[in-house]
Formats: sequence, structure tokens, C-alpha cells
Amino acid sequence: MDDWLAEFMSREALPAGFEATARMVCEPLAEAIAAAARPPAFVVGICGAQGSGKSTISAVVAHRLEAGGLRVAVLSLDDLYLTRAERLRLAAEVHPLFATRGAPGTHDVGLGLATLDALAGAGAVALPSFDKAADDRRPTDAWPRVAAPVDVILFEGWCVGARPQPPGDLAPPVNALERDEDPLGVWRAHVDAALAGPYAELFARIGLLVLLQAPGFEAVHAWRAEQEAKLRARLARQSADPGRAMDDAAIARFIAHYERITRWILAEAPARADLVVPLGPDRRPLGGPVRPGSPAPPAGAGSDGILPGPGRPGTPG
Repeated sequence: MDDWLAEFMSREALPAGFEATARMVCEPLAEAIAAAARPPAFVVGICGAQGSGKSTISAVVAHRLEAGGLRVAVLSLDDLYLTRAERLRLAAEVHPLFATRGAPGTHDVGLGLATLDALAGAGAVALPSFDKAADDRRPTDAWPRVAAPVDVILFEGWCVGARPQPPGDLAPPVNALERDEDPLGVWRAHVDAALAGPYAELFARIGLLVLLQAPGFEAVHAWRAEQEAKLRARLARQSADPGRAMDDAAIARFIAHYERITRWILAEAPARADLVVPLGPDRRPLGGPVRPGSPAPPAGAGSDGILPGPGRPGTPG
């Protein structure tokens, strides 16, 4: 294990098994991205359910790309959330469920597009930053800065690259939250319209889509609980109120807002993603990145363990 990865794993309190994930997933992803990238600001979408490891994998892939001489920025969809005041206004004007961050419609898509454009330009670029413990956007003077132009943007998020559902699929509620608090389907129709409209423009910027494929929505609660436990520990170290992190009941209600689209992504996205990383219930990868239709890298795969696919960015055909 190299010194950077050892220090990163220690800082992020990652289990020893993550070294295998870095070798099996992050290194071949970095190789595939480097081969596909068309600078400036080539956008790689990294989609995965809550707690699937998007941010961790993105950080390691970014380091590997930078070690190879590429300039990289990491942008999280979570950092594009509307401010709390904006979401409360949306909740008052459209539907109360929009007070909770997460679903399409609760992000500032214009800010995302402007950030992608700026990263293709020149000069210092401020990357949006959202404070989940405070449930609000950080002041702009606290946003991290990167020097543009960058070669690659790793754009990670739970619904990055998602497509709208067919209208007929919206009527049946998928959980008690939808049944009891959105009986007329107003919220879910607005979410679907957002995916068909402004989010489609944002996701059209993606040149390579990577899917971290959860085994099912049922794994998400446990994964999210791990995230909240880490947040609680961080708040305690900072002498902040650990109660700002969610308990199990709050987690269950929170992830119910994500259930519909998470299930939809798991059903339809694997066939069209450029690279898929299947995950087990314990979040460990079941193998390295594969292209749709190739469940395992057989003999003849490239040195990165990824089969070439016709029509895929950076591959023959």
C-alpha cells in the first residue's frame, strides 16, 4: 500500500479491506477515465445509492488521475442543493416534501451548469459546498477553490445521470411516505418533470457514466446509518452537537424520499452506463468495473480489466 492511500484510509477511518477496493475498482476506473478523457473539463458521472462509497472512490480516483498528470476537480451533486430557505419556499409553493433535500427539484441546476462551464475556462473556480449538518449551503467564501481549466471533472451523486420514469409508473406509491404524504402524486410528478427538464441538460454534459450498483434498495438504510455514525463522531470531535446527525427513525424517513428513483436507477441504468461496479450488501465490490453485457472481465480484457466496447468513449469501434 502506498503512503498516500494509507494516510487517506486512516483519515477517513476506512477498513483495511478498502485497499482491495482501491486496487480492484479505483485503479482500473482511473485508467479507463484517462483513456476516455477529452480535455478540457471532461465530465465523468459517478452514480450510486446513498452510502455506496461515491465520495471515497472519487477521491482515490482523483488522486490516481492527478498522479498520472491530469488536472482533476471533484464536484458532488450534494453540494448543489438549494439553500434551506429556497427549499422551504419550494415546499410552500409546490409540495411540503420539497423541504427535505435530495430529490430532483431540490438542487440548483443552474449553479451546476455554471460550475462545469467555469471549470473549462481559466482562473480560480469556487466549488459549491453544502453543510449537511446545518442542512444549508455554506457561505461562498468557505467554498474550496481549484485552478481552471481542469482536464477531468468527477461529478458524483446519488442520481447523477438519472432519467425520468414513464408517466404510468408514477401513480402507484412505492412506500408509506408517498402513499400518505403525496396521495395525489404532485411531488413525484414534479420530481419526474425536473429529471426530464433541467436535470437532463445537466446530465447531458456527462461523457462517461459509472454506476456503483447496489444489490438493492434494502442495503441503503444500513449504508446511510454508517454515514450518520461518522457524522456524529465528527461533530463530537468538533465539540458540536452530535444530535445534528440523524437517528434510525429519521434515516428511515429521509431515505424514503430517495426510494423511488434509487429503485428506478437500479432497474434501468445498468444497461446504459459505460461502466458498472457491482456491490455486495456489505458495500464491497463483487468485481472490478465492467461494461454492460460483460458480467466479468474474461480473457482478452485490457490491462485495466475492462473489456473494450463498441461505441464507448475511448474504446475502439
